[in-house]
Amino acid sequence: MSSIRHYSDSEEEEEEEVEDQNWDDWEAEEDDATEEQGLNPQLLCLFCDSCYNSCSSLFKHCASAHSFDFHEIKKANKLDFYKCFKLINYIRTQVAADKRWDWGKICCSDKELKNHLLEADKFEESIIPWDDDRYLNPFLQDDALLHRFDEDGDFEDEDDAMSFDSKELAMHLSQFERLKIDEEDISSKYASEHKSPCENGEKEVKFSFDKGANTANPSESLVNGVSDIADGPSAIENTGNRKGTVSCLKIAADEIKNRNKNYFGAYSSFGIHRDMISDKVRTDAYRQALLENPSLLKSAVVMDVGCGTGILSLFAAQAGASRVFAVEASEKMAAIATQIAKDNNLLHNGSSGEGSQHNGVIEVVQGMIEELENADRIQPHSVDVLVSEWMGYCLLYESMLSSVLFARDRWLKPGGAVLPDTATMFVAGFGRGGASISFWENVYGFNMSCIGREVDDNAAGIPIVDVIDSCNIVTTTEVLQSFDLATMQPKQMEFTADVELGPKFDAPLHHPSGSKSTTNWCHGLVLWFETGFTKRFCKEKPVNLSTSPYGPSTHWSQTILTFREPIAMASNVNSEKLTLVGTNDCPAVRIQSRISIVRALQHRSIDISLELTGIGRDGRKRNWPVQIFNLN
Repeated sequence: MSSIRHYSDSEEEEEEEVEDQNWDDWEAEEDDATEEQGLNPQLLCLFCDSCYNSCSSLFKHCASAHSFDFHEIKKANKLDFYKCFKLINYIRTQVAADKRWDWGKICCSDKELKNHLLEADKFEESIIPWDDDRYLNPFLQDDALLHRFDEDGDFEDEDDAMSFDSKELAMHLSQFERLKIDEEDISSKYASEHKSPCENGEKEVKFSFDKGANTANPSESLVNGVSDIADGPSAIENTGNRKGTVSCLKIAADEIKNRNKNYFGAYSSFGIHRDMISDKVRTDAYRQALLENPSLLKSAVVMDVGCGTGILSLFAAQAGASRVFAVEASEKMAAIATQIAKDNNLLHNGSSGEGSQHNGVIEVVQGMIEELENADRIQPHSVDVLVSEWMGYCLLYESMLSSVLFARDRWLKPGGAVLPDTATMFVAGFGRGGASISFWENVYGFNMSCIGREVDDNAAGIPIVDVIDSCNIVTTTEVLQSFDLATMQPKQMEFTADVELGPKFDAPLHHPSGSKSTTNWCHGLVLWFETGFTKRFCKEKPVNLSTSPYGPSTHWSQTILTFREPIAMASNVNSEKLTLVGTNDCPAVRIQSRISIVRALQHRSIDISLELTGIGRDGRKRNWPVQIFNLN
C-alpha cells in the first residue's frame, strides 16, 4: 500500500521558513521508506498500535510487552494453521472490546487486560474459545499478519502433513455467517487506516460467551464481545452500540448494492455479450441441450435466470416452450432482451393472440431474482425447467450460483429440471511453459525475464485467468469438487478438498526399471470446470460443456494458481541424497494439495487458500507455507 503525505497550509508556510534543511534528501529517504513499506506491509501488534516489519519482531514484542507467547500457545495447544489464523482474529476481536482474549471477561483497564496474559495455561480442546468458524473471517481488512504469521513454515506434522480434519475444515469454510461489527468499537482501538470488515460491508457475526464456552443464547448476544443487553450502567453504551450496528449494516447494504449495480452495469456492455455468444463451446452446448431434448422442453414453462440478450430464452421458445420467464437484473439488458424477443415475434403481449405456435411465449422480468420473491406474475413452484448460464471464472467467481439455487427453491416444480444439472471442478499442475517467465525470457531476441519474475511473484497471491496449453500440464488431473445443482445447498459453494497429484507420465513403459526419469518442474496449479446436461433431464441428447485445456478454448479460459517456488517432480527417483523434497536432487513423486474456496469479503469475489505437501520416494514430506489467492 503506497503512502501519500498530506501537507496543511501551516505546514507549507513552516516548510518555506526552514531553508537550511536538505529537503531533497529527506524526501528521498521517505520515498525509500514508503517503497519498502509497500513491499513489506507493516504488521500491527495484537494488543497495541505498535507496528513491525517481521513476524518474529512482532511476536517478540507481544511476549515481552504483553506477556503473550504466540509460539508457546501454538505449541501447547497443538494449533494448526487455521486455528492460529482464528486465534489472531479472536484476539483482535476481544482486544477491540477490552475483553480478556482467553475467555471473554471484560477488563476495566489496559493494565488488567495485560495482566491476564500471564496465565498461559493449556486449554482443553473442547473449550478453546477461538475454535469457531466465525474467526476465519479477518477482523481487520488487509491484516498483513494473517498472510505472514506462518513465515517460518513450522506447521508440518512429521507423521502426517495433511492431518487436518477435512470435515471440520469444510464446515468452518462453508458455514460463514455475516459479520456484524460495531464500527465505533473498532475506530476507538485502531488507527483510521486499519479498516474493519464492516467497512467493506460484507460480513456479520453474532456470538456470546458463557463462562469460557461458546454458547447459543438467544436472549443474550454479543457484538464484538460487547453485551447487547441493556442492563444497568451499560444500557447507554449498548444503545450506542446498537446504533453503530445499524449504521454498519446500512454501510454493508449500500456496499453490496453498489457492487451489484457495478456488476450488472458491466454486463450492459455489448462487447461482453458478443464474447459469450461467440464462445461456440458455450453457446452450442446450451443450444443442443434445449433444442435436442423435445420431451423436456415441449410445452414446458421455462425460467432463464440472468438472460442477458435472451439467447437461451430464444432457444427455449424455439424448442416449443409454452412460456419463458427471462429474468435480467440489468435495466439496459432487460430492455434489449425485450426488444429482441419482440423483433423475433416471440414476446408475450399479455393475450393469447393468433400466430405461430412460438409467438408470445417470452416475458422479460427486470430485477434481481432474489427481489422477485413476491412477483405476482410468476407463481411459486410453477416452473418446469430452470436454465441459466451462471458460471464464472474458476466456476464460482461472481457468486451467481446462489441466485440459481434461490430460483430453484422458490419457483421450480418438484422434480423439475435444472440446466445444467451438474458442475465439476478439476485441478492439475502446470510446468514452466505455463508460467509468465517463459514468455519474457525471449522477446524478439531480448531477455526480459526480470518482468516475468515480477509477474510470477505477484501471481503468488492473485489468480491469473488465461489459457494453458495442454502440453504444459505436468501432473495427473484430479477432480477437485462436484456439485449436483438439483439438490445442493448454498453453503456447499464453500468447500475444502484434498487432492494428490503425480507426474503426468508415470507408467513403467516410459521409464524402465532402473532408469533415471526426467525431472519436471511444477510451477503451480490450474483449475477448470465442466457442466453437464445429463440424462437425468436431457434424455434424448445429454451434453457436456468443458473448459478443459485439453479441449477447445472458451471465454472462461482456466484459472492459474502460481506457487511461490516451483516443485521438482519425477516418477522414478534413484537419488539417495537426503536433501529437501521437491528439489532437483530429491524430486517429489507426489504433491498433496489442500484447496479451500470461500466467498471473500468483497461481494461476488472468492478467496482460495492452497496448502502443499511434497512427498519423496522414501516417504519424507515437505510442507510449503499456505498461499491465499483473491479472485476479484
